[in-house]
Amino acid sequence: MEITRHLRLLRLDDAWTSRARVGLPLVLVFLLSLPAVTTRLYAADEIQYFAYLRSLWFDQDLSFENEYQHFYDRGIAHAYGFHETFLELRTATGLRYNFGTIGSAILWAPFYAVGDLTARGMSLAGSDIAVDGFSQPYLSAVTYASAVYGFLAIAIAMTIAGRLVGRGIAAGLVIWAGTPLLFYMYIAPGMAHACSAFTVAAFVGVWLQVRRAWSFQGIMALGAVTALMAMVREQDLLLAIGPIADFTWTAITKMRVSGDRVGAARHWVAVASAGTCVFGLCYAPQAMSYLALNGRFGPPEVITGKMNWLALYAPQVLFSPEHGLFVWTPLLLVAAGGLLRMAWPARARSADGVVTRRIGLLLCLMAATQIYVTGSVESWTSAGAFGQRRFVGLTILWVVGLAAALQAVRGIGVRRAFWAACALSVWWNLGLMAQFGAGTMDRQRLELGKNVYNTFVVFPRQLPQLAYRYLFDRESFYAAPRR
Repeated sequence: MEITRHLRLLRLDDAWTSRARVGLPLVLVFLLSLPAVTTRLYAADEIQYFAYLRSLWFDQDLSFENEYQHFYDRGIAHAYGFHETFLELRTATGLRYNFGTIGSAILWAPFYAVGDLTARGMSLAGSDIAVDGFSQPYLSAVTYASAVYGFLAIAIAMTIAGRLVGRGIAAGLVIWAGTPLLFYMYIAPGMAHACSAFTVAAFVGVWLQVRRAWSFQGIMALGAVTALMAMVREQDLLLAIGPIADFTWTAITKMRVSGDRVGAARHWVAVASAGTCVFGLCYAPQAMSYLALNGRFGPPEVITGKMNWLALYAPQVLFSPEHGLFVWTPLLLVAAGGLLRMAWPARARSADGVVTRRIGLLLCLMAATQIYVTGSVESWTSAGAFGQRRFVGLTILWVVGLAAALQAVRGIGVRRAFWAACALSVWWNLGLMAQFGAGTMDRQRLELGKNVYNTFVVFPRQLPQLAYRYLFDRESFYAAPRR
């Protein structure tokens, strides 16, 4: 017994040592990358997410007029229609519109507290930094927060992919560098997408842990993280279909073999009710915000009016030059293929293989919900955005899918071709980011011939100059706001 205990401790030590060897260099790389984070807000969506946090922190209300006016007066929020939409129109309750959600503000709050303490400390030390919620310490806090959450999303995804199919670290690094997540971590961190990637990753991680037993404590934890995920981005709530289907599948199977089916049914209903109650309780901040802003428990009618629910735009969402997912980010086509292989493997005879296949099927179902809901939005193109940003939240699915695809590759030649394709995809993403930031591309749609030429011919020549500007003269990429 003593020998067995020592062997277990040795295996545990080896596991921690192995994780440290991989984890510490990744953390170091991320910390060294923090100077690349753009610590400003400029897009209307970013301002709306930030307005929740600043208004609740300093004003203890949901009246965003002073937040909107602050950014407008400084020339930051001068996009077409901003003044008319956010400084002229009013909701049914007489407040200014906010089409964002409160979840990002919740996640940013601990970092914002550090920013607040920093601003107050600097002010006491004689600095002219304003303690008003708008000055640089506050903006830096929320933008760095998004970068941290994006990194945590990748870290969680690597771990889960490694456990499910292996190759998680390699797949995570490629997805990190080869998808729009990189853009929304470093160039536009004020958007909700990095936070969305984190909450979805946490949601999937909790689900995969909870599904082992479906205990009361587990299902309540899943309800809580589901609520947080839905408060960051509403469309992510549809991802709950995966765990719901998994739970229902398990409950029916258990009840069929139970000697007391009525008692078993009561147990499973009680477990589901506990998770639902916790979800409702944790979702209360968003529900109350909706009620205060819109006079109802839901988003403004101007948003719901844009939905047709028939997913008429689904083909364009995937393949159109206007921000089509697989056109803008071809790497995800490989990742999607990996998810399909998980769901329909050549062989799944072992118990682990059956479980992996079931998880793969559910992950595919979850991805399908996002294609459906995005294909049902009339403004599916996300005009002016970088990439098909509504799928950044699925980062963990893409990491798992790419890891599954990598695991399926056999033969040295095929493996080399696979890695060459990954490298080209990463360079393609970096090239588009450079063109997008420098304003040398049409931000409404891809012009494939021009974009390919710029990425693989022009961009390599300009890389040293662009890198220097980005690190030491970043304001040359945008007009500095008026002070």
